[in-house]
Amino acid sequence: MSGFCRDCLNDASGARCASCGSRRILKHPELESLNIAHIDCDAFYAAIEKRDNPALIDKPVIVGGTARRGVVSTCCYVARISGVRSAMPMFKALELCPQAVVIKPDFGKYTLAAKAIRSMMRALTPQVEPLSLDEAYLDLSGTVALHGMSPARQLARLAKQIEAEVGISVSVGLSFNKFLAKLASELDKPRGFAVIGKEEAVAFLRAKPVAAIRGAGAALQARLARDGITQISQIQDLDIKELAKRYGNTGLWLHRLAFAQDNRQVDPDSEMKSISSETTFDTNISDCRKLESILWRQSERVSARAKSTGLGGRTVVLKLKTANFKIRTRSTSLDSPTQLADRIFRTAREALIREADGTDFRLLGVGISQLAPESACDPADLVDDGAGKRAAAERAMDKVREKFGDKAVIKGRAVRSR
Repeated sequence: MSGFCRDCLNDASGARCASCGSRRILKHPELESLNIAHIDCDAFYAAIEKRDNPALIDKPVIVGGTARRGVVSTCCYVARISGVRSAMPMFKALELCPQAVVIKPDFGKYTLAAKAIRSMMRALTPQVEPLSLDEAYLDLSGTVALHGMSPARQLARLAKQIEAEVGISVSVGLSFNKFLAKLASELDKPRGFAVIGKEEAVAFLRAKPVAAIRGAGAALQARLARDGITQISQIQDLDIKELAKRYGNTGLWLHRLAFAQDNRQVDPDSEMKSISSETTFDTNISDCRKLESILWRQSERVSARAKSTGLGGRTVVLKLKTANFKIRTRSTSLDSPTQLADRIFRTAREALIREADGTDFRLLGVGISQLAPESACDPADLVDDGAGKRAAAERAMDKVREKFGDKAVIKGRAVRSR
């Protein structure tokens, strides 16, 4: 059985590496032939915060809205022991883990780390498909001759490089398609490396719940459960015609995935469909000036993410949630895509002014969609005469922040909002 040490990359067959003594030995019969990977940063935001503040290493850390009505963006594995999970309301997270250290997200810092990691990935292969800041698919077909080692060893070396240069750990899933690579990356967290081969795939899936199928959301799971289907084995045991009769094209899709069939290619051009940021307030807000201040901070976060991924958006979307949980979304299409915080803010503010009619709001968010490459963003001949100067100023601030940190330069509007 093929095997190697994940720490020194030398061949290894026993429980411990003969070269360096490590116990992190990766063995699998198909290890040298698989080439589709999914890489996921472990508790990304929390890991960055612990990297920058060693005093937090052994403490439960939650990153998210610091107010009790906020939401958990992510949490470290120490906090997860207490039951804290991403997207959980902050008040619930603090009930489960009252000793947790809660930190507001610093997206400028996170995007810099994500940009560095993505650059390392693309040094291995141009076939990198990002899913978010902290995860991506890679297709390493045809890279053996270039790098002088199998895809599995390239991935192990990449994980070591990320730890050394970025200071956080990642988990790797390796298989023969995207569906199984994603599943594999979740099997051995944190700092894991799991493999699912062709020979074992159907039997492996048989023991999994329907929830393991990426894309089978809560509504579909509930529908299947009403029919008594909760395990993938039950889907495998149903005739394909019966699945199609019951669920149409969804039934055919379920059949394919239940039998480990996923023909999707790793597509470096299928970047995120949108980039957004939102926050839930501790107390409801109706004052337009306060809402504008929050809108500016969210616009900066969206801008930072857009710049880190080399993308911009042609449509700016404002999202508001009223005190009685009614959601309002307002979209504005631009003449050209943008990735600038100033332009995102100014566009969304026009919609905000129309909506801020005394209504109490509990949430505000902003985003960009209809994404386009950076080269198409923010042309110099905008109708607004001052746009060029504002864009130049913002780019200059970005360079200072990249060198000295996210808080090195703070725009006047941000100071007034604190």
